[in-house]
Amino acid sequence: MSGKFVKVKCPKCNNEQNIFSKPATVVKCLVCEDVLAKNTGGECSVSATVIQILE
Repeated sequence: MSGKFVKVKCPKCNNEQNIFSKPATVVKCLVCEDVLAKNTGGECSVSATVIQILE
């Protein structure tokens, strides 16, 4: 598996959560359910602020 985990910050509620860089489905914020990332068949399209790439 070549994907990495990414820590992002929700633009709506400022919640920080870890997401996978190659998700199979749409990733939503656990607090406000705003869309943080959409799958594109490869790397995801992130609409949140990327804080850190976790290794």
